[in-house]
Amino acid sequence: QVQLVESGGGLVQAGGSLRLSCAASGRTLSRYYMGWFRQPPGKEREFLATISRSVFNTYYADSVKGRFAISRDNAKNTVYLQMNSLKPEDTAVYYCAASWSGGSSVDKYDYWGQGTQVTVSS
Repeated sequence: QVQLVESGGGLVQAGGSLRLSCAASGRTLSRYYMGWFRQPPGKEREFLATISRSVFNTYYADSVKGRFAISRDNAKNTVYLQMNSLKPEDTAVYYCAASWSGGSSVDKYDYWGQGTQVTVSS
């Protein structure tokens, strides 16, 4: 089993940037496809980005393509989400998750962090 802890959230003005980190413990992160999701207030959790285990192929939701970038450092057991050109509608709790099979569906992910709040002011 792998434990995930997100960090790096906070309050930022529209147009600003944040970098989220997701640190893993318990098992090496290189075993898993990794993803980032978010859940805005009163809405369902939505997929943002995923990265494969070793080749580091990436895939993004249309809503964040060109603004967000997922990366991973398997040696540090950490995954990152660089978020640029932030908008008020990006306000949400952001989660990282680990999957044996990858993809964009919440159901494909087996392990989740506790989430970190990102608030973008206008």
